[in-house]
Amino acid sequence: MSKLRVAILGFGTVGQGVYRILNERQHEIEEATGYVVEVVKILVKDPTKKRPATRGVVFIDTMEAIWSDPKIDVIFEAIVGEEPARSYLSKAINKRIHVVTANKEMFAKHGEDLLQQAQLHNVQVGYEATTAGGVPIIRTITNLQPTDSIRSIRGILNGTSNYILTKMREEGVPFKAALHEAQTLGYAEADPTDDISGRDAFRKLMILSALAFGEQPNWSDVPVAGITNVMTDDVNAAAKAKLRYRHIAEIIKDEKGHIQGVVKPTLIGPDHPLYAVDGVENAIIIDTVHLGLLTLIGPGAGMYPTGSAMVGDFLHIIGKSSKVLVRQ
Repeated sequence: MSKLRVAILGFGTVGQGVYRILNERQHEIEEATGYVVEVVKILVKDPTKKRPATRGVVFIDTMEAIWSDPKIDVIFEAIVGEEPARSYLSKAINKRIHVVTANKEMFAKHGEDLLQQAQLHNVQVGYEATTAGGVPIIRTITNLQPTDSIRSIRGILNGTSNYILTKMREEGVPFKAALHEAQTLGYAEADPTDDISGRDAFRKLMILSALAFGEQPNWSDVPVAGITNVMTDDVNAAAKAKLRYRHIAEIIKDEKGHIQGVVKPTLIGPDHPLYAVDGVENAIIIDTVHLGLLTLIGPGAGMYPTGSAMVGDFLHIIGKSSKVLVRQ
């Protein structure tokens, strides 16, 4: 049986999720694809740090150990920040290595360039995990595009913010206490600024805009507000009126072709399709010309939702064409 050798960049929450799924589902992946998948190298800051058992894996702290290995077929990128992630993926594509990323900060800004570069080199780029965790929104939009047009996309794109707002409403706890619990459970990072400020949802919205409309609005023209100013009293007062706060991101292409976006906390009532979406769930409503409204709901934060989305992209790359895994 043919082997696929993969490397993982980063071994935090997401990187560990990818590794665990590839190992836990090893036999199922072999049966479904005909390939034995072998994780051979993982890039970390400190290779000597004690970690969970990873049989057969070499921990490295420099990309040279990957660039010098001509047998690496796919790279999973699960590090944080715009650089060096963009440079790593660009070089991987030039070397005809297929890549899967969960880095929404990097991909929102450089995704279009990387996709064009990949097309030139006959390489696949998977980026489902950059947006809405385990919700297959990227693949859904991609599948819709040949036969339909999208008018707008709106939804809850950040599971951490949704968890905090839910906790505040259900238990009456202050914002800081709800945030602390989200961090304890692994839904929020030690520095949660991107989540609670709305920047994370904004980046995901820009990725969706580029995919759905072929372009993004000027970033400075998109109002972005987080949830830090939503107080427990506000949430309680809303609940008494049978209203709920949701942190909603929306992108619209109007009849004149202008694209407008916004990210902000919004009060909604029981008749709204996002009313019942609680906890770390993400939900996205796609308004299409022919099919009308489509709603996707699923977990948006945590190790397994994001890791599962990345492995799903990996399997899609394998299934797309056996030739795509042969570098010339």
